Amino acid sequence: MTRTICLIPGDGIGHEVIPAAAEVLRATGLALAFTQAEAGWDAFQRHGTALPPATIDAVRQADATLFGAVSSPLSPVEGYRSPIVALRRELNLYANLRPVLSQPVPSSRPGIDMLIVRENSEGLYAGRERATESEAITERLITRAASLRIAQVAFRLARTRRRRVTIVHKANVLRATCGLFRQAAFAVAADYSDVQAEEMLVDAAAMRLITDPERFDVIVTTNLFGDILSDEAAALVGGLGLAPSGNIGDDHAIFEPVHGSAPDIAGTGRANPVAAILAAAMLLEHLGANDAVARVQAAVAHVLAQGPRTPDLGGAATTTDVTRAIITHMEEN
Repeated sequence: MTRTICLIPGDGIGHEVIPAAAEVLRATGLALAFTQAEAGWDAFQRHGTALPPATIDAVRQADATLFGAVSSPLSPVEGYRSPIVALRRELNLYANLRPVLSQPVPSSRPGIDMLIVRENSEGLYAGRERATESEAITERLITRAASLRIAQVAFRLARTRRRRVTIVHKANVLRATCGLFRQAAFAVAADYSDVQAEEMLVDAAAMRLITDPERFDVIVTTNLFGDILSDEAAALVGGLGLAPSGNIGDDHAIFEPVHGSAPDIAGTGRANPVAAILAAAMLLEHLGANDAVARVQAAVAHVLAQGPRTPDLGGAATTTDVTRAIITHMEEN
């Protein structure tokens, strides 16, 4: 059966790393068909919207989507909204999965293998903001239903790993919102007696990620906390150029590298494609193509260990060099 993959390069280096990841997907030999759609700042300038309706339709019709990166203006622009946040909301992609795994590069700390499970639909990213000349207010939305749902994802995935979940919150200060999240997470934990549950305040968790990251298996937390902690954790294993993520819902899934559009290097051919390629491996796992996942991951590990490497990892290779090396290893093994 042919599976349809929607490619959304977005802006900046998305136009370099998403085609690279698509090449790797093609090299698996699986029956895949590709469609392409627009999103981001360039799309906004062309169409007056960062997320054209045709893009939403293309994602709905695909079996899975590979998303690149988008540029967002730092100052408010009338009518502009983050397309990836909009897609998460529109398609109810409530679980953001961010694996953090030690890699064979000098900048990676050994012995780390964790999964950060981030609630992806509410919190401070719910879009409830208002402002006057003298103050600005953002409301933090936490619901019992969304908290139970994301905790179920975390504990279910922990059963496939080392059976330990760390519930991260700030309930000592944010008593209503984090208090509800904490209560819901422990309610789910009660149904998973075979999984060890612990809790940690977010500031303590940030410190422990630096001092003792090897201790973590699965972390489950709220939207903003998960966003920050996962970027922090990525720095321990080689940086954002090696960090993939998945946005998962009941009916749709979008996979993306964690890095941004990197306008400073866009078009130079120096972008690291590994995060996008590992995101493509997550996409394959979502589709159940486990043999192909293993081939892609083994090829990435080989190239990271032996080279070539892009400048962010201390090398001088181009995006194309790294992509070709990964595909060559896949073809020869």
